[in-house]
Amino acid sequence: MATAKERKLTGWHVLAIFVGAFGIIIGVNLALAYNAVKTFPGLEVKNSYIASQTFNDRKEAQEALGWDIAATLDGDMLLLSITDENGRPVQAGKLEAKVGRPTNVKEDITPEFSYNGRAYVAYVDLRPGNWDVWLKAVSLDGTEFQQRLTMTIGG
Repeated sequence: MATAKERKLTGWHVLAIFVGAFGIIIGVNLALAYNAVKTFPGLEVKNSYIASQTFNDRKEAQEALGWDIAATLDGDMLLLSITDENGRPVQAGKLEAKVGRPTNVKEDITPEFSYNGRAYVAYVDLRPGNWDVWLKAVSLDGTEFQQRLTMTIGG
């Protein structure tokens, strides 16, 4: 009957285990860092210090409008409703919105909205998950309005 040969744990074996384990750890960290940078959506503003100088004035003017904004999806139709403090529909002088995922810009779209007398509507094809709507509007008196709305689409 043959006997099994006894193996010894040498310094080269320990070195190979050490290099292999840390190689896996470093490889995973590099892959995660690459994907984090690749999917970073970018900056909200070019210079946060300059933007902060007029923040309170812009916020007060926006709040004085008394607008309440809601974003809903009805089938393939995205509805942006703007109502005043009395619940009446509001038509903005200018409106644009970008729709995209909160974590990357790959699926960002800028739908063409039209006003139907009650809300702004646009046809979109959105997959299930979390979505942001970055709304920029200008009231009829020239006051700028900005808001980020979040939507979760089931399925």
